[in-house]
Amino acid sequence: MKAVVSVIGRDKVGIIAEVSNFLSSLDVNIEDISQTVMQDYFAMIMLIETEGAKVSLSELARLGKEKGEHIGVTVTVQHEDIFNAMHKI
Repeated sequence: MKAVVSVIGRDKVGIIAEVSNFLSSLDVNIEDISQTVMQDYFAMIMLIETEGAKVSLSELARLGKEKGEHIGVTVTVQHEDIFNAMHKI
């Protein structure tokens, strides 16, 4: 199953590494990534594949939120269908 990971917060060294290592540790594959820095704010969106993950999507979302709090950013994990439905114009 595909999901979308959003990461937003003040820019600092190591955000991409922390989130990527977190996902890798749970056997989650990053299929696509887009990131930007706007003034002092970091924003990243990742498309991930969770089929081989060690945890369920809901557990991944909970752990992602905890990881974000630990590194000082907001990490949100959503099923791809929910993300797409929320962002349709």
